[in-house]
Amino acid sequence: MEPATLLLTVLTAGICLYYFVLNKLSHFKRLKIPHVRPIPFLGNLAPYVFQREAHVELLCRIYNLFPKAKYVGFYNLTKPVYFIRDPELITAITIRNFDNFCDHQNFVSDSEPMARKNLFGLRGDHWREMRKLLSPAFTSSKMKMMFGLMCECADNFSNFLVTQSGKIAKTYEMKELLSRYTNDVVATCAFGISIDSFKNPNNEFYLLGKKTFTFDGRLSLMFFIHAHFPLLTRLFKVRMFSKRVEKFFKNIVNSTVKMRDEQGIFRPDMIQLMMKSRNKDQGPKFDIEEMTAQAFIFFFGGFDTVSTAMCFLVHEIAINPDIQDRLREEIDHVLKKTNGKPTYEAVIDMKYLDAVVTESLRLYPIISYIDRLCVKEFELPPATSDGEPIILKPGDSIWFSSYALQHDPKYYPQPNKFNPDRFLNSNIDNSVYIPFGLGPRICIGNRFALLQMKIMLFYLLWRCDLEPDAKTKNPIILNKKSLVTIAEGGVWLKLRTRKSEDPVAQCLSNGVE
Repeated sequence: MEPATLLLTVLTAGICLYYFVLNKLSHFKRLKIPHVRPIPFLGNLAPYVFQREAHVELLCRIYNLFPKAKYVGFYNLTKPVYFIRDPELITAITIRNFDNFCDHQNFVSDSEPMARKNLFGLRGDHWREMRKLLSPAFTSSKMKMMFGLMCECADNFSNFLVTQSGKIAKTYEMKELLSRYTNDVVATCAFGISIDSFKNPNNEFYLLGKKTFTFDGRLSLMFFIHAHFPLLTRLFKVRMFSKRVEKFFKNIVNSTVKMRDEQGIFRPDMIQLMMKSRNKDQGPKFDIEEMTAQAFIFFFGGFDTVSTAMCFLVHEIAINPDIQDRLREEIDHVLKKTNGKPTYEAVIDMKYLDAVVTESLRLYPIISYIDRLCVKEFELPPATSDGEPIILKPGDSIWFSSYALQHDPKYYPQPNKFNPDRFLNSNIDNSVYIPFGLGPRICIGNRFALLQMKIMLFYLLWRCDLEPDAKTKNPIILNKKSLVTIAEGGVWLKLRTRKSEDPVAQCLSNGVE
């Protein structure tokens, strides 16, 4: 090919590509929907791509630019996204018209069945079948049965801190500590494997989780690449998770199922429920691959996102000593009432503990955005009073931000202040409090996560005092690389053995039974 011809071909292709991108980036202008003017190829993601703004803060800023709009346009690179602001419309999409928006966008290709076939990635009837099958594993009765196992893990955690710290405060990076606790809880409650990551910090479960399931590095990048460049990931076989990780979980599930079959072992967990489905004449039957996918996503969510949420929780407790003292009074009351053996009912009934955890999840929801994919045509009302209705088509993408909603002063006065009292004597408005999502696709493990957090905090404050350290950042700065809400540089705190007298010993010394 002649140089001139080659140059002309390249220029023509470049111009066509440029106008194709420009056409996509004029989508909301044509529809007269409020939006921020996009940058070619980067859309509205430039502040995040160049690490000038955390993803959750970027969405929150755009949310705040259009206070009178029910929804705004957002360009996720070149893909138009309908970013919903109005709580009533969010409820309509996620609950009343769920059948029109029952799916999520998938982040991984079919070549990774473990990451593709889990409950989050499944769609349509297959998702409904799996959700129906797994839901019984997370009922109140099942949580009560897992309570004792969680308490054992929390006991190991708090005893380790008392042994390590003594009366002299010791500084810890809390994510590392709390990941060990969540690792042990998930291993015992989901896989039936007893692990103490404080005595054995190099166990394979923990090391694999630490390397694979943390969003402050490679994982956020992989999610971004898979979400935006699926053809390239398939072409170059770019995997979200390594074959070693897939093999590890498949071997764990295989050996667990085999041992339970041979020894007649029964445990009230998700693996048992899927095993039970094998003997049904009707309904779904799940093979080892699908069992592995569900166990994998449970470990993924339980290991990283819950431990991250706990980091924000203990940070706020440490920098607010009045809240720490008030919460400890409630804990001491329960300890005296149960003679040092807290029960499921006693912990669940702790009003202030519940308010503290709820407020922490309001202030720091972990997921950057909640997405839905339109699967049936749906008419959106006008975005503004002078606008027109919009017809959504199958494949159109919907987002809403729990962080933006939960930081809106319209719903939460002084939104940046940590104030558990706002939840103490009032009902939670589920249209503007959605850290776990909303509707039928709400996180299936939300009860599990909440109980895990409450037990951790109960045991921690029972035995330790929490204090800020010189490394403690207040206010917290959010990581600008991550797709989820995590603290820049980690969460550093001082922990020491509790100064005040143990309430149980005090109770016994006074002759109270």
